Amino acid sequence: MGRLKRYEAWILQAINDLKWAEDSLKSGHFAQTCFISQQIGEKAIKALAFFRGNDLVKSHSIFKIAEALHINSEIAVIAKKLDRYYITTRYPDAIPDSGVPYEYFDISDAEEALQFSKHILDFVKKELGMIS
Repeated sequence: MGRLKRYEAWILQAINDLKWAEDSLKSGHFAQTCFISQQIGEKAIKALAFFRGNDLVKSHSIFKIAEALHINSEIAVIAKKLDRYYITTRYPDAIPDSGVPYEYFDISDAEEALQFSKHILDFVKKELGMIS
């Protein structure tokens, strides 16, 4: 394989991360599934930003990146939901008095997050011409 374009590297990593998220869900790692689902969405939307000619994308917020790309649709709605998993799924002090993240997030959270990430990934793949 030749040298990848920047957006191609980002979308391929998002696609590979989807496998990680699915494995985490099957293994009962729900907080981790939620986190990697956010990462899938972030990497996919960054791929779109690079595809559209952006040189630098500093935000980790899927919603903020989508907003900057003028994506005002259900993508923006689910982006906000996925953004909630960026910190709360990893740090014990991110959810006051709620214990540790792996005890806080459950299978329904993980399944929803995974579906949201797939939706963003499919949206971006379509924008990139990877699916019709």
